[in-house]
Amino acid sequence: MEKILLIDDDEGLNHFLGRFFKRKGYSVTACINGQAALETISAQSFDLILLDYKMPGLNGLDTLKSIKAAQVKTPVILMTAYGSTDTAIEAMKRGAYDYLVKPFDRNELSRIVAEALLLNRQMKEIVSLPNTQEPLREHAPGSGLKLIGHSRLMQEIYKTIGQIAEKDVSVLISGESGTGKELVARAIYHHSRRKDKPFIAINCAAIPENLFESELFGYERGAFTGAERTSIGKIERCDQGTCFLDEIGDMSMGLQAKLLRVLQEGEFERLGGRQTIKADVRVIAATNKDLELEVRNGRFREDLFWRLKVISIHLPPLRKRSEDIHPLIDYFLGRFGAEYGKPIRHVSEGVMQRFAAYSWPGNVRELENCIRRAILLCAGDVVTEDHIELRDHPRASQLQTLDREQRMAGLKAKLQEIIPEVLRLSQEGVHANLIQMVEETIIAKALEQCGNNQVKAARMLGISRNTLRHRMKRLFDKQSDPK
Repeated sequence: MEKILLIDDDEGLNHFLGRFFKRKGYSVTACINGQAALETISAQSFDLILLDYKMPGLNGLDTLKSIKAAQVKTPVILMTAYGSTDTAIEAMKRGAYDYLVKPFDRNELSRIVAEALLLNRQMKEIVSLPNTQEPLREHAPGSGLKLIGHSRLMQEIYKTIGQIAEKDVSVLISGESGTGKELVARAIYHHSRRKDKPFIAINCAAIPENLFESELFGYERGAFTGAERTSIGKIERCDQGTCFLDEIGDMSMGLQAKLLRVLQEGEFERLGGRQTIKADVRVIAATNKDLELEVRNGRFREDLFWRLKVISIHLPPLRKRSEDIHPLIDYFLGRFGAEYGKPIRHVSEGVMQRFAAYSWPGNVRELENCIRRAILLCAGDVVTEDHIELRDHPRASQLQTLDREQRMAGLKAKLQEIIPEVLRLSQEGVHANLIQMVEETIIAKALEQCGNNQVKAARMLGISRNTLRHRMKRLFDKQSDPK
């Protein structure tokens, strides 16, 4: 149960808010002055603090300053009278998460509190790198999340995270949906120098385009119909912290230009405002699109692409690191078994065979959901085939076809870059020379990959062995002809 601390000298308001939050399933503690609140905070931890600005003795700003000096990571929402919003915004510069204007609008109250509690969970749920000495099954509730995988591909990713986490550079994470891009972003954050500052995740594909600018940069009171108060955007809230922009390939070109300014100059304006606001934010971006292809097609700014891609991390799909399926299963069995109080010993051999033959179009997220469902349905201590549910294989083959099409598109783009050079070198017989060059290279590489086994090479190329031998003789004999 998440715990909220109320700090206000108005006992009637504390009573009202206490009832409001308890009905929503939160635990609530109330203090009537700043000094009592600081003593309470030193004795126990909270998930959210609501702090009144005007209190006798230690006022809201002084209390906030003491909370931040004590290195308390809990988000603080300042409560203020309508006429003192400038003071509230000043408090945000000192580390408050947001502010609420009295009297409260209940929907606004619920929204801001829910966002702040989500921020708290993301900041406090540590994402750790693998420890090969620690059994994956030993997972207690609340012990945080782990990046799992012993494959060579994942080991390289862990190495990169360790090398760049403390360096204040932008990072671009690519990979299919469900490969764990946000988990990697959070691991970078938790191992960075900004780990005691905010971490805010924004899904660029989930917010309507007409709302995205105000969500990202905030807006001034009166900027549009319904803008009854100044709203602080996520970039401003994230000052000194880390902003994770998921699915950045879906961001509009106009917003890309404004984000580029934040990365280059560290400044922006709220919607409807004229004041330039400074923000020191580390940006980690993620995408399931080929951003280089998006740049070539004019759908993504090239300057922003290179500004984001100071460091790039590509997460492989689960089908390309099948050796990690078993440790992932062990981890999820331990994690969800502890969460639901159901100690499952293992999965059956039949389940393992189905998992090994499956292509996992939804990647690690699909495996995670599959194991979670199986644990909930399992009445004994072994997960069997009756407890699992996988997609039909046609969907998986469609994904593989899409993967091949994307690779072919990338190959075609590379050919478009080198063909002009070939045309400049070959003045006569361009077509014949180019065909011969490509055929020579393909045959040589196929033979190399197949250990010079002509039968395997012919199968790879989709031709008969006799055809391969004929073409090898024609191509390579011509090379050795002294004429």
